[in-house]
Amino acid sequence: MLDDLDQFRSETRAWLEENCPPEMRDGGRTEDSICWGGRNWVFTSDAQKTWLDRCAAKGLTVPTWPVEYGGAGYSREQEKVFLEELAAIDGRVPLRSFGIWMLGPALLKFGTHDQKLEFLPPIARGEIRWCQGYSEPGAGSDLASVQTKCEDKGDHYLVNGQKIWTSYADQADAIFALVRTDKDAPKHLGITFLLIDMETPGVTTRPIRLISGKSPFCETFFDDVVVPKEGRVVGTVNRGWDVAKYLLTHERTMISGGGGGITGGGRSLGAVLAEEGDALDDPVLRTSAMKTELDTLAIGLTIERYKDMAKAGQGTGDASAMLKYMGTELNKNRLELMMSVGGSDALEWDGPTGSRPADWLRTKANSIEGGTSEVMLGIISRRVLGLPG
Repeated sequence: MLDDLDQFRSETRAWLEENCPPEMRDGGRTEDSICWGGRNWVFTSDAQKTWLDRCAAKGLTVPTWPVEYGGAGYSREQEKVFLEELAAIDGRVPLRSFGIWMLGPALLKFGTHDQKLEFLPPIARGEIRWCQGYSEPGAGSDLASVQTKCEDKGDHYLVNGQKIWTSYADQADAIFALVRTDKDAPKHLGITFLLIDMETPGVTTRPIRLISGKSPFCETFFDDVVVPKEGRVVGTVNRGWDVAKYLLTHERTMISGGGGGITGGGRSLGAVLAEEGDALDDPVLRTSAMKTELDTLAIGLTIERYKDMAKAGQGTGDASAMLKYMGTELNKNRLELMMSVGGSDALEWDGPTGSRPADWLRTKANSIEGGTSEVMLGIISRRVLGLPG
């Protein structure tokens, strides 16, 4: 097995050296460097498109997905080797996507074979960009209280309602949404997981401006939106909560670090702070940086362990709340330190390293999105530690 992995590593290293454009070997540390894909995606360079096309052709945007669904069919061990070798050349992740992080795993578990063939390969190739339609003005932490109405009209569904905090909805091609299909059933049992094209008449979005000055979040409105029945319900009608819960475990793991939140583009926190001149000469800051670095490495290893468990069919379950809580707190600590060592320069909104105040303010949302830190602690206490209510 080790010999096979050594051979695989050599082949992967050679392929990356030959195929990863030089322009894509900068770690992808800025928002502008991320490739989200989608029908309307505008590539920042020919190199970005070339890199995505080459990786997608080999299934490397989703290495562990089956080949027939657009993946490479890698084992978890092979995926780790690929990511290690990619990091060794400071290569960019070729594609980031809510379809990869959240919808894809849900479809792999709950979707029909036809749904997988229809939706997964376009996700893997970066041809469609998805957003998440979960939260509503009256259903945030109490997500099962969603009221967006979905009526069965015989040959189609009719959807009316509103979603909020739908990240990048104004740039997405489609949305996976929780809708209420049975208003008389207990709230967890009357929900359906529905796939909706954002270009459908009646779907509109409105960006929400944040304190950071950026607008990744939107309000999304559904006004008499007609959704075809064929292949658009994932799982079973009125049992969408089962799909929703499973997807949330992947979202929380992604927010905790799998989506790049705490990794800093592959660089250690020490390497980032070393760029701040003599910042690490301060023993207090140096100690805080070392603690944050160790905690980051620890959660990184924990995330890898849970990914192995998920691949083995065990899943992360409620433990994803622990990953999400720790990851978001670490991300906040990381940016707090970077603000501290930057001095007055860190207050610049358009400095040479980007807008550090905007990045710092953005981390505050990490402890809200995907379930607030308070909700995560409640899940950990009750369902992981088994403490009395």
